[in-house]
Amino acid sequence: MDLDRALAISAAGMAAQATRLRVVAENIANRESTGNAPGADPYRRRTITFANRLDRELGVETVRVARMGRDASAFPERFEPSHPAADARGYVRLPNVNSLIENMDMREANRSYSANLAVLDTTRQMLMRTIEALR
Repeated sequence: MDLDRALAISAAGMAAQATRLRVVAENIANRESTGNAPGADPYRRRTITFANRLDRELGVETVRVARMGRDASAFPERFEPSHPAADARGYVRLPNVNSLIENMDMREANRSYSANLAVLDTTRQMLMRTIEALR
């Protein structure tokens, strides 16, 4: 039934976006997490990549998390000689987390999650109307 397919596609999209929201939340929570020792690496921003996956049972492609990775961009530095993680020059390496990017990722994931939820709700309503019509 095509409504089953719509439900499966929406549920997969919601699961993928929920994972994305968890990654964004982790990045935001650690945006000030520096190393504990001089020259130690701070928190490195996590990334997420999606891919299509064929659901052979339903015969449709759904989205899934393909890979969880780390952002390889350079760490910004701040001059703070009194910090425990300051190097010999007095600079502390900061996490490569940009709050603006994380906020935009969060909004995009939220909108996608909401759109999939709306499809789920509409599909459920259609199923209920079909059941009522068959009674």
